[in-house]
Amino acid sequence: MFVDSRILAALCGLVLLSPVVRAQETPPVVDKKEAHYEWKAKHDPNGIGKFYMGREIAYVMGHPAAVWLERPEREEEEAPKKLLEVLKIKPGMTVVDLGAGSGYYSFRMSPLVGEKGKILAVDIQKEMLDIMRERIKKNKMTNIELVLGKEADPCLPKNSVDMIVMVDVYHEFEFPREMMEKMVESLRPNGQIVFVEFRLEDEKVPIKLVHKMTERQVQKEMGRFADMEYTHTAKELPWQHVIFFKKMVAKDSK
Repeated sequence: MFVDSRILAALCGLVLLSPVVRAQETPPVVDKKEAHYEWKAKHDPNGIGKFYMGREIAYVMGHPAAVWLERPEREEEEAPKKLLEVLKIKPGMTVVDLGAGSGYYSFRMSPLVGEKGKILAVDIQKEMLDIMRERIKKNKMTNIELVLGKEADPCLPKNSVDMIVMVDVYHEFEFPREMMEKMVESLRPNGQIVFVEFRLEDEKVPIKLVHKMTERQVQKEMGRFADMEYTHTAKELPWQHVIFFKKMVAKDSK
């Protein structure tokens, strides 16, 4: 989720979002195919050279950039309060904040699920979870559980969650196909997967291209999952789509 030069200038010269803070480096890119993926030598410098269903995968934002996730400007740029309204989270739900980062949304969703609910904050970077752990301890929070995920597995129990929310993160998954397979398995019947992605259709959204997605591309990548139904796209946010999919209930289980 790298911003372009206009945003960096607005952040008083903050350079944490340069390629220096990539969470991990990939091997030298050569033209090849890897299972469901394709590698290309010529690609966007902000991408890893690996393509899935025609889309280049972006570099992961490294933990040194956590300060950008907590920037005050985010309230105006992304309208997180509106997103929480759109999600319609209810008390008692188990909600996954996948790619939780510093916990910006985990801590905001925690009061919504209440004491009987749970937030599973998943990230592949231990350093991000350490940032959250300190805040959880300081505020004596009991309904946020930290989960160290893997590149191809979010490490979620099967049939256990009501909603998975991914805010500006899916486009960075190195293994999106395998991750989504595991995510779908973790959902309860009627559970939802929610993509919050910067709109590639809108050139005015000042985010680098590989860190944006079109609504059509999201639907294309989800189209291979027969048990996941597209329900709607909320467009209330200034810069992002909020795209909802629901796990259908098998006929023999009704």
